Amino acid sequence: MQVTRGVGHGGPDASRHFPPFALDLNTVVMSLRWTLRPLLMMMTMVLLDLKNGVWMLPAPSRVSMESVDMRHILRWRPLQASCNTSVLYSVQFQGEFELTVLNSSWVDAPECQQIHYTRCDLTFDLGSDSDYNVHVRAQCGSQLSAWTELNPPFNRRDTVLAVPKMTVSAVGGALQVSFDRLPRTVSVSVTVWKRGDELQAAVYKLHAEQTVLYVAALQEGAEYCVRAQTVLDTQLQSSSTDAHCVSITGPVAAWKKPTTVTVTVIIMAGVLFAVFWSIVHCHPDTCQTYFHKEPLPRSLRPDWDIEIQMSPEQAELCEQTPMVQSIESELQQSKTEAAITSQEGQSSELPFTVDLVESYHSQLPQEILLEHKFNILDL
Repeated sequence: MQVTRGVGHGGPDASRHFPPFALDLNTVVMSLRWTLRPLLMMMTMVLLDLKNGVWMLPAPSRVSMESVDMRHILRWRPLQASCNTSVLYSVQFQGEFELTVLNSSWVDAPECQQIHYTRCDLTFDLGSDSDYNVHVRAQCGSQLSAWTELNPPFNRRDTVLAVPKMTVSAVGGALQVSFDRLPRTVSVSVTVWKRGDELQAAVYKLHAEQTVLYVAALQEGAEYCVRAQTVLDTQLQSSSTDAHCVSITGPVAAWKKPTTVTVTVIIMAGVLFAVFWSIVHCHPDTCQTYFHKEPLPRSLRPDWDIEIQMSPEQAELCEQTPMVQSIESELQQSKTEAAITSQEGQSSELPFTVDLVESYHSQLPQEILLEHKFNILDL
C-alpha cells in the first residue's frame, strides 16, 4: 500500500512508503489503550480504597428476596466478622427508571439505611413490573464492606400468591362470601355453583379494596358451593381454596330473628308486670310469709336497756334518789320564800321551813342526810 502526504500547496510532494503491518499494529495499540483505560482507573480507585482501609469488612452473604402476596422482603446473613460497635446495613435498588433516566444511578431504600436487623421491606420501593437490581453492604464504625448484589434481579411478578382465607355463610336468600385483607394489586376470582351442577358455575371477580361478595336470587333449599383463588393480571394465580358449601334457607328466615326478639321482649314485660302486681296487691300475712323481715340485733335497737349489777345498798340508795331530788326542790322553794319574808320583816316563816326539813329526817337514810347536811344549814 502506498500512502502519499502533501507537505503544502504548491510544495514538493513528500512520499513515503509504509509496510502493511505497521498500520494494523497502530490500530491494535489504540484500541487496547481506550479499552484498558477505564479498567486501570477502576483498579487505581480500588487500590486507593484498600490503602485507606475502607473495604476491610467481608461483604454480606446469602442475599435473597422473599415475596409473598406482593410483599417483598430482602434478607441476608448476619456479618460473621468481629466488630467493636454494632454492625449496620444499608440497601440500595436500581430499576428501569434509574437505568434509563437517572443514568444507571442507585437509590437508597429510605427505610433500610444504617439498620441493625438483617432484613429490609421493599414492598413500596419496588413499585413497577420491571426488573430490579438490589444490593446490600455492611458497616462497622468507619469500615465499609463491598456491596453484595441480589442475583438474579427481582421482578414483583415473581411473587408467590397464597390461598385466600375465605368465610362462606347464608344470609336469608343470599350467599355471603367474606375475605381477610387482600394483597395489593391483586384480585380474587370467586366461583359459585349449585351442588351437582358445577358446569353451570358463575365466576365473580373482587378487587383488593373489596372484601365481601353477596350472591342473591338463589334457589331456596338448595345447596351452593364456593371456591376462590387470587389472581395477578391473569398470568399468575394462587391455588384454589377448598369448596365451601352451605344451604340456602330462603327469605323466610329474614323475619325469624326480629320476631324472636319481639316475643322475648313481650314475655319479659309480662313477667315483670306480674311480679310488680303481686307485690302491690299482696296480703300482709302472705307477704310476711314470703318476705320475712329479720329482726334487728339487740345492740341496734333504739329502746334497749342496760343492766348494771349493784349491791343491795347501792340499789336502795338509787331508789331514794327521786326523794332527795324532791327534798332539794322543796328546800330551794323554801329558801326563796324565806328571802322574800326577810325583806318584808316576817321572820316567823323560817322555823316552819326548819320544821319541814326535820319532818323528812325520819324518811331518809343516814348517808343521804350527811350528804345534804350543809345545804340544809345554809338555808
